[in-house]
Amino acid sequence: MITVTDLVDSLGSGLLRTVVPAGNAEVHDVALAEPGDTAGRPGELVLGVGVTDRAGALALLERTAGAGAAGLVLKRPAARDAQVTRAARRPTGGPALVELQPHTSWAHVVWLLRGVIDRASAPATGALGTPGPHSDLFALADAAAEIIDAPVTVEDTQSRVLAYSARQDTTDPARVSTIVGRRVPAKTLTHFRASGVFRRLARSGDPIWTPAGPDGILPRLVIPVRAGGEWLGSIWAVVRSPVPPERVRELGEVASVLALHLLRLRAEAGIARRVSAGQLRAALREGALPDRAPGAAAALPAGPWRVVAFGSSSGGTEDVRGLLDLWESVAHRFGWHQPLLADLDGLLFGVVTEPGRSGRRGAPGVRADAGTVGWLRHVLTETRAHDPGLYAVAGCPARSPEELPRSTAEAAELHRLTGAGRLRLAHGTGLVLMEDAWDAVVVERAKAAVGPGTWQLGGPLAALRAHDEEHGTPYLTTLAAWLDHFGDPQSAAGHLRVHPNTLRYRLRKLEEAVPLDLSSPRLRLALRLQLMAMGETPAHGERPRP
Repeated sequence: MITVTDLVDSLGSGLLRTVVPAGNAEVHDVALAEPGDTAGRPGELVLGVGVTDRAGALALLERTAGAGAAGLVLKRPAARDAQVTRAARRPTGGPALVELQPHTSWAHVVWLLRGVIDRASAPATGALGTPGPHSDLFALADAAAEIIDAPVTVEDTQSRVLAYSARQDTTDPARVSTIVGRRVPAKTLTHFRASGVFRRLARSGDPIWTPAGPDGILPRLVIPVRAGGEWLGSIWAVVRSPVPPERVRELGEVASVLALHLLRLRAEAGIARRVSAGQLRAALREGALPDRAPGAAAALPAGPWRVVAFGSSSGGTEDVRGLLDLWESVAHRFGWHQPLLADLDGLLFGVVTEPGRSGRRGAPGVRADAGTVGWLRHVLTETRAHDPGLYAVAGCPARSPEELPRSTAEAAELHRLTGAGRLRLAHGTGLVLMEDAWDAVVVERAKAAVGPGTWQLGGPLAALRAHDEEHGTPYLTTLAAWLDHFGDPQSAAGHLRVHPNTLRYRLRKLEEAVPLDLSSPRLRLALRLQLMAMGETPAHGERPRP
């Protein structure tokens, strides 16, 4: 829980200032003062929206005190009125009196306060799933988009996308690539750099208008986000015509809130990520959180869980840190504000819940809860429309924390097979579950156990290999095709693209070179495993598929 004083201090004097403290009053929610209604409840911070004069402030203060609320937020001049401050310093105690800086919108401060209070109310500091600060940035991006009636991104000084508005229906290809990759494309950066945009952002707090550019780049309005003279980031809006000055001023108000938020984000994000990711790594490796505390499993959502390994076949997100940034952004955008993601042994893993496979593949119009397998399938379908290289592979469900390492190993195994091209991705979703690829895994495990030098153990393959190398015969390939097609000459010949009589002739010559008893099931299995280990792929050139 967080007190009024801690809440004000954490957001900084650029947003809130305590006028009259109230000891250790705790806050668990935010409430808007409704005319004629009870002003708040115990533990609530009441926002005096629309209260500007002394009489209104005194009346609201009395109602807030009577309701036992933790604090009252007012704007000047009411917040600094001498009679109001004297009334707030009542001997019997009462709500804290807090001043909201005049440049801040009430709508924006509601989102920001709710985000801070939610984070403070998380089960434990740094616990798995503690809400992150990014959700508030997305809310502010949506607010900016509403103000300017245009799609918006919030970017840091390295042109990395921190958040973007829901409205991206009128964007250009450069914006789509920016959002998918969470970074402005190099070609687009070159255009804006040549236009002097970044020099002006670094030196000034004035809005910047950029005209249309090559390759369909639409005009943009850029609002610098600065605090104490330091450039922290910027708001980029795709606009098709000049923006009225009053709208630009409103965007400046959003930028002032963003500045404080980015300062907090910069300070908190690294620590929060390290703590949460470290605990998740311990759970994936050891099956429990550090020290196996009695209540540690509560840091995970209700199970069962699946461990997921994320990857990209497009080559654009090969770095695990870049992939982590990308999936954090995707998770927040699709409503999972507490994503369980961590890098481990060079791979990006996540933990999603498995609420029951029946029905979760999705009745039409039914959306799965964020952080579930069904949700991940939906998200991959949406994101792969822009980046078809993204994929995810998931191990079998873990029904207790002790089973998480097993699910982790299975996800890593599927990821390795996919990266090596030995496991085809399902069409559409790009999600592979272990249950859908079990046959591929069994074959690959058997192949690895047999080993490429298995033909040296004995048996007929050594002689057949020597015969093929010496005489140029295709006996190994012929035998593999015959085994894959259950001894059917027509199918095996079709696979080899030869006449069935040619296949029969080869088999006769093969048996003359090396006697074989192909009536034995065990011998056929051993031969096929040896052939696969030697590089003879399954029939039709097919690879194990999910």
